[in-house]
Amino acid sequence: MLIIPAIDLKGGQCVRLKQGLMDEVTVFSDFPGEQAAHWLKLGARRLHVIDLDGAFAGKPKNEKAIKEILEALDGEIPVQLGGGIRDFDTIEHCLDNGISYVIIGTAAVKNPGFLRDACCAFPGRIIVGLDAKDGKIAVDGWSKLTGHDVIDLAKKCEDYGVESIIYTDIGRDGMLSGINFDATLKLARALRIPVIASGGLSGMEDIKKLCEAESEGISGVIAGRAIYEGTLDFEKAQAEAIRMAGTLK
Repeated sequence: MLIIPAIDLKGGQCVRLKQGLMDEVTVFSDFPGEQAAHWLKLGARRLHVIDLDGAFAGKPKNEKAIKEILEALDGEIPVQLGGGIRDFDTIEHCLDNGISYVIIGTAAVKNPGFLRDACCAFPGRIIVGLDAKDGKIAVDGWSKLTGHDVIDLAKKCEDYGVESIIYTDIGRDGMLSGINFDATLKLARALRIPVIASGGLSGMEDIKKLCEAESEGISGVIAGRAIYEGTLDFEKAQAEAIRMAGTLK
């Protein structure tokens, strides 16, 4: 089970939002590179980076901060990046600069042909982020709800060849109210590709529950506000995930 620290970027700072609302922001660091190095030192095996400004603008906006993160990590662990990645040039630019996986969100919903072609052009490097509320997909930085059903869209993404799905319950994101475990598990059982849980991670009980479902297809979880505010100790959570992996084999 991958426990993946999140770094959300807004105006060059590391922040967290509540329910994706840009005016509900908490700043945790002014130094993205230092924050990335911190998680690397604590044993992170992957980093999740979101350009929040890019998600709303439709194109990357925090390139300086992203460069600082990549320089701090120096290729030691993979980085998955999302936020405003909506064309081939942007994907290529990200991958050439050291990003391991690009996360496509809004474009996967609005332009499925683009997603299919991206999976063909960059096999194994495309993750789709499906952000939902009450089972319906949200787009444009979570500012608009669509009528698309999560599982139906995820199956189409799977057919296109995406590497994995990040499923975020935006009603819980940043709220420390617990992962929407039932919805995440239902999605994982409907797919053959891995699902990464996101939104609302609050403590060790969430970690244990997700680890128990790893064999069902939940391969990781995004850790945001919980590890920044201390309701979840990242090192202890990772140690527990490793312990449970050995126990459940």
